Amino acid sequence: MPELPEVETYRRFIDELAVGQTIAAVQVNDAHVLATPEDQLRAGLVGRTISGTSRLGKNCFLELDNSKVLVLHFGMTGDIGAYRDEPDAPRFTRVALHLDDSGLRLAFIDPRKFGRIRLAESAAAHQAAKKIGPDALAITAAELQQKLSRRKTLLKPLLLDQSITAGLGNWIVDEVLFQSKINPERLGSSLVEKEFKALHAAIQLVLNTAIDHEANYKYFPKSFLIHAREWDDSATPGSDAHTFCPRHPKVKIEKEYVGGRATYTCPKCQPAPDSVHVAEPAAERKNA
Repeated sequence: MPELPEVETYRRFIDELAVGQTIAAVQVNDAHVLATPEDQLRAGLVGRTISGTSRLGKNCFLELDNSKVLVLHFGMTGDIGAYRDEPDAPRFTRVALHLDDSGLRLAFIDPRKFGRIRLAESAAAHQAAKKIGPDALAITAAELQQKLSRRKTLLKPLLLDQSITAGLGNWIVDEVLFQSKINPERLGSSLVEKEFKALHAAIQLVLNTAIDHEANYKYFPKSFLIHAREWDDSATPGSDAHTFCPRHPKVKIEKEYVGGRATYTCPKCQPAPDSVHVAEPAAERKNA
């Protein structure tokens, strides 16, 4: 599933390929992915120049020369490609933008058709309409603490909530919690300031590492939990060593379901909530 690192990779591809190009035609092979009616989409795009790109969480924006944006959301299986001649179109190309100056076609690819394409007045308008929180790469540790510290909800579902912070998906949240040594079943309200700082630092580490490697998990550091998923032995080929904690090679990574999502944790690095001692605030100790 395309998450923030994949979408940032797509954005950079589009930025290099299409910025400065004029859209000569809009080819719709399957209107199912359109969240703006086809006639309105075509009227809003044809003749417009792509002036820039931006991203918010899992949303990619193509900025147009009239200040409006084309919003690409990739759903579960969306991707971006480019081709010149119709026989070379990638399989499952649902929509293609014909770029006038280069003769290339920018393809929105989506096998399962859960992605969506729409026109919006601006990125900010789309963010407000969809109630999307700040981008996970942009949110500060203080903002993260402010959003989570009063929530008596399990931490993993909170981090997956795009209205709190945008761009974190299932495997990323598992990785962030592993790197910050926090159990996914802790309540948001149970974390102390030091833990919020560790959580924020882990978000930056995981996302920037993934972006640097163009979201190809096989090249992530061996210290990353993602290699412990049962389908990936790329860090330790031909053995089951990848199913053990990279910090504690004798401790088996555990799989459970938190908030209905498959979740991987190290029982030693991320102690369960009933065994976690949360420091009592000094003011409360003083007034006790």
